[in-house]
Amino acid sequence: MSERPPELGWMRLFVEVAALGSFSSAAARLGLTQPAVSYQIRRLEEQFGVSLLRRQHRGVELTAEGERLLEVAAKAVGDIDALARSFRAEAERPVIRLRTDYAFSALWLIPRMESFRLLHPETDIQIVATQRVEAGLRDDADPAIVFGSGAEFSAVGTLLLPEKVVPICTQRFLDRNGPFENPGQLAKARLIHLDTPMPPPWFDWRRYFTEFSAVRDAHAGQGDISFNTYSLVVQAALSEQGVALGWMGLVDTLLSARMLVEAGPPLEAPDRGYWLIPARSPSAHNERLSAWLVDEVRGNV
Repeated sequence: MSERPPELGWMRLFVEVAALGSFSSAAARLGLTQPAVSYQIRRLEEQFGVSLLRRQHRGVELTAEGERLLEVAAKAVGDIDALARSFRAEAERPVIRLRTDYAFSALWLIPRMESFRLLHPETDIQIVATQRVEAGLRDDADPAIVFGSGAEFSAVGTLLLPEKVVPICTQRFLDRNGPFENPGQLAKARLIHLDTPMPPPWFDWRRYFTEFSAVRDAHAGQGDISFNTYSLVVQAALSEQGVALGWMGLVDTLLSARMLVEAGPPLEAPDRGYWLIPARSPSAHNERLSAWLVDEVRGNV
């Protein structure tokens, strides 16, 4: 008898013959001929070296060895069929790709994702985060949330979060280094900056102090620190490294929990902020995501 492991393509055929008790019925269900099924069973018995079926006048029935083989084969076929169904279901699940920057995805979107999953459990979201989504870039299939002005995006997008910033730090840092009763006093503090390779389209410390006519002397910034992502700016503020500019909508939960506190007056740019830009080619799934985003923003205003 051959020591080579038996081929596995026989399992479904054997399980069908055993379930239906007939070569002809199994052949009809599997789209084969009756002689082809009979031949495969004979080959299987040769490989195992035992009789698996007893041929009867009106069909076949399992031998004791056949019963033992069926117990294993039926479970294997069932498990494989269930796995195939799960693979197909996963492949057919709608996936929405949403493009945005690191700050919005980490500080606003991810903490709220469970709400969307509860409303739309049949839909998966793939967040594509980048340092900054290019202005004017509109994708055919994917919606985006981008930072910019109304001049750039009002014709195609919806303003989700108007830009409003407020100086933020921990209460302990404020107690040790404050109070900062006006921007002029704040200009003397140790500041945390969001570093950009060119003048940013959002408020930075220089523009903040300019708006309030506050002057910062040359020695005040010697202890400042800078980061190239806003999540690190916020983390540094939480670590009591200095005062950062907090974007309302991104740091609200930290302020509500008193993990951070306001350390100066706010500054607003109502026509600038985070815009929801729909895909060029609309879809029902994208529209559900857009509606949820708008509702979430309005519910937290």
